[in-house]
Amino acid sequence: MDVTLHPGAHRTATTGFQDYMRRHCEPLAQAGVAFRGPGPARRELSAGLLPSEQPKPARQAPAADHIRQMLDEARGSGTSHLVISDQNMMGSIAQNISACALYPDVGERISRCAEAFEGQVSAVMLSVRSLDLWWCSVLAAGIACGQPMPGQNDLQRIAQSVRGWRDVITDISHALPGVPLRVLPAEQFAGRPDALLSAGAQINAPRETCRQWLNRAPALPELRRALQDNGANTGQLPFGMGRWNPFDNEQHAALRELYADDIMWLTAGADGLATLTEDDARTRAAQTQPAGARMEGHTDEHEKGRMARPG
Repeated sequence: MDVTLHPGAHRTATTGFQDYMRRHCEPLAQAGVAFRGPGPARRELSAGLLPSEQPKPARQAPAADHIRQMLDEARGSGTSHLVISDQNMMGSIAQNISACALYPDVGERISRCAEAFEGQVSAVMLSVRSLDLWWCSVLAAGIACGQPMPGQNDLQRIAQSVRGWRDVITDISHALPGVPLRVLPAEQFAGRPDALLSAGAQINAPRETCRQWLNRAPALPELRRALQDNGANTGQLPFGMGRWNPFDNEQHAALRELYADDIMWLTAGADGLATLTEDDARTRAAQTQPAGARMEGHTDEHEKGRMARPG
C-alpha cells in the first residue's frame, strides 16, 4: 500500500483539499484510495505524535500504535493508496508566530512521523505559497484565534529571516531520506484540489465541480471584532474593510525575494531533495483557457482592476 503524506502547509488551501477528499470518498474508495485527515480524527492524528513541546517517550508509543492500527485497517479494507493530510504535522500557526520563523522545528516533527510510520511513507506532497502573502494570512488567522497583534520588531524579524521554504523542504527531506518530496506552489494549485491530488499523489483524481473558498483569511472588520472580543485595542489596525497588510513595502519585497530564491532553487533541482511539481495546464499555450482559469479559488483574492493586496 502506498502512503502519501500531505503536511500542508497552513494557509495554502489545505482545508479545501481535505474537504474535497471527504466529499469524494466514495469514488476514491472505488479506485482503492482512502483518506485520513483532521476533523473528528484530528486529535488522533496529531496528539501524542506531533507536538514537540510534549515529552517524547511518554507519548510516542500510543501515537505509533494508532498509526499502525490505521495502516492495518486501510490494508484490510483493500486500500492501495492512503493519503494522510494534517497541516499540524509541521507545527501550528501559533508556533510560527511565536518564533517569527517558518516552521522552525519541522524536521523534528516529521522525524517523529517517520519513526511512527516505520518506513512505510511512499511520498510527501507539500504546498508552498509566496512568503509575503503567507505571513499576512498567518498573522491574520492568528489574531482571529486570539493571538496578540505583532509588534514592529516582530514584523521586522519575520521580514529579515533567512529561513524560507528551502529550509523547510531540506528539513523534511532529511527526516524522510529517500522518500520522494513533491512541492506544489499554491499560486497554481490553490482552489483546485483535484489537480493537487493528481499532481501531488499521482492519483487519477475525481474532477472537482464545486469550487469553494474555505477558511479564507479574515478581513479587517473580522479582525477588529476579534481584538474587541479579546479586550485589545482595535486602533492598532488600519482603517478600511479589506485585507490586512501589516508589512511595509521594503518588508514585502524582502519576503517576495526570499520566495523567488526558493522557487529558483527548486527549479534548478533542489539539490536532489525535492521536485517542483507544476501544473502544465496553467502554463501551456493554447487557443482556449486552461482548466481552472475562470475560478482561481484561494489565489483570486483581489478584485479585477484593483491593486493587489495580500491575503
